[in-house]
Amino acid sequence: MPLASMTGFARAHDTLGPWRYAWEIKTVNAKGLDLRLRAPPNFDAVEIKARALIAGRVARGACFAGLTAKRDDSVVETRINRVALERLLKALDDVPFHASLGPASLDGLLAVRGVVEIVEPEDDEEQRSALDAQILATLATALDQLVASRLAEGAALTAVLAQRIVRIAELTTQAEALPGRGAEAVRARLAQQIAALLDTGAAFDPQRLHQEAVLLAVKADIREELDRLKTHVASARELLAKGGPIGRRLDFLAQELSRETNTLCAKSNDGALTAIGLELKIEVEQWREQVQNIE
Repeated sequence: MPLASMTGFARAHDTLGPWRYAWEIKTVNAKGLDLRLRAPPNFDAVEIKARALIAGRVARGACFAGLTAKRDDSVVETRINRVALERLLKALDDVPFHASLGPASLDGLLAVRGVVEIVEPEDDEEQRSALDAQILATLATALDQLVASRLAEGAALTAVLAQRIVRIAELTTQAEALPGRGAEAVRARLAQQIAALLDTGAAFDPQRLHQEAVLLAVKADIREELDRLKTHVASARELLAKGGPIGRRLDFLAQELSRETNTLCAKSNDGALTAIGLELKIEVEQWREQVQNIE
């Protein structure tokens, strides 16, 4: 399965009878699936099914989905509530006259809530079922577009991640091949440091110095870090080949790569190894940043 990005956008619209409607969906990065859906009043049944449809196509990311639906104005009836208007006029008769008060105007009276009523014809059960079904079908079309856009960006991210992991593997191999990390080189450096201490004329216990030198040599050994880096590189390649919603696992691998690289740098007692370690840290950090976009 290919990798998908967590960012994407889609919009789809259609009409049915007097209704015009549109879906708009946007997704961005998030730790899990955070679905926020807005629908007009009286579309509760559509909203419930829409949530299930979206959750079935989007595994991870903050998803903002909105449905707009409007009936054609030509089928909307406007009525004047004469009872409410007569009550309002009667109430005005009881208002004491004052010179600063002008007479009530018709447009002012009609602006009072409840005097003018907008009446929309009610759909029968069959019409409403057909409308809901078509709205959900349009959502499926929008989701196809969204998934396609996320996959397109995911393909570009896959290429970037593959390049990064190749570079991490190369740097790991270079660190392993450094002559400065060989046993003879480490022994020579320690011997040189011990000789410098003895030349100071201070009283040192040779046996104690030997024991400390052995401990330092053990602590400076990066064999374990190199092996773990190789293992993590192999796991990353396997995951990239497998694909699917693997963003969380890739993020965990990024943390492990960073941990081993930091330990390697901390143990380094050779300039060339330190330089490789710093470049490794840069590559791993760039890998981690790109992984944050994967579903």
